[in-house]
Amino acid sequence: MKRVLLKLSGEALAGDKKMGFDEETCIKVANQVKEIVKAGVEVGIVIGGGNFWRGRQNNTIDRTKADQIGMLATVMNCIYVSEIFRYVGMDTLVMTQFACGDCSVMFSKDEATAALSQGKVVFFAGGTGHPYFSTDTATVLRAVEIEAECILLAKSIDGVYDSDPAVNPNAKRYDSITIREVIDNRLGVVDLTASIMCLENKMPMYVFALNEESSISKAISGKFNGTVVSV
Repeated sequence: MKRVLLKLSGEALAGDKKMGFDEETCIKVANQVKEIVKAGVEVGIVIGGGNFWRGRQNNTIDRTKADQIGMLATVMNCIYVSEIFRYVGMDTLVMTQFACGDCSVMFSKDEATAALSQGKVVFFAGGTGHPYFSTDTATVLRAVEIEAECILLAKSIDGVYDSDPAVNPNAKRYDSITIREVIDNRLGVVDLTASIMCLENKMPMYVFALNEESSISKAISGKFNGTVVSV
């Protein structure tokens, strides 16, 4: 693979604490990404905000405002993880779809691809910049825009199941599945908007557990314990 888009779960970055950041987990992620960047793979990253905020679970405030809080949560995540990446010796760039002072630069496909070609890890923060669109949708959108070969979906569970494994102990995990099957069976790998974008743009996904040993490196090599979502 030459260029990939890595989607990191906010909850997975929180580790056992479930909220905020687990620095040990973040450093492990950084070291894995460092290995694949050294091998010549260009890496863009989107991070969810669930370790701080899930606006869709809030029934008190306006949905638009709830989503804006979620966007800012992803900005915080990207800034933090970007700094961890710098700590282990990588060059990074944080881009947002809206102005965040000097915390980030405005998203531009040309600037993003130029930075990737220079070996920088580019963080795409703030979702799409609009309410009612999740970081799943932002992930596929950025992957398509930067012409990534695939999406690496690092989650808190180890693949795609036919039902929720936290509820059904007999849930079946797929080694491979098509995006059409994901949509038809409402399997919720990513939300429906993101799934349809994957289908229309022929964007495959590799779904795996972030907390498994060398999971990102293994996903790049294809020798991983997860699910391939093909197109």
